[in-house]
Amino acid sequence: MDRLRIYGGVPLSGETSVYGAKNAALPILAATVMVNGTTVVENVPDLEDVHVMVEILRALGAKVRVDGDVIEVDASTIHSTDVPMHLMQKMRSPILPNML
Repeated sequence: MDRLRIYGGVPLSGETSVYGAKNAALPILAATVMVNGTTVVENVPDLEDVHVMVEILRALGAKVRVDGDVIEVDASTIHSTDVPMHLMQKMRSPILPNML
């Protein structure tokens, strides 16, 4: 779809699905460290960079549960801000250690 044109003064309603993309999922997962509690991210693609991000979150102390394309992150248990270099070197995305 190239365009979405809306006519009239009628309120919008409904649902849409957004397909999972690595470039969207990784920053969202990184942002979960700012939530003092649990965040659920759905429709996450099953990619190596996502697996590495899960390991980074766990290394920081977060509790992470993966169930298919749903990742649940409890950041209330984070105890570190140091991303292990061996995990950061596995990342192919532009997220830098000091951004976490």
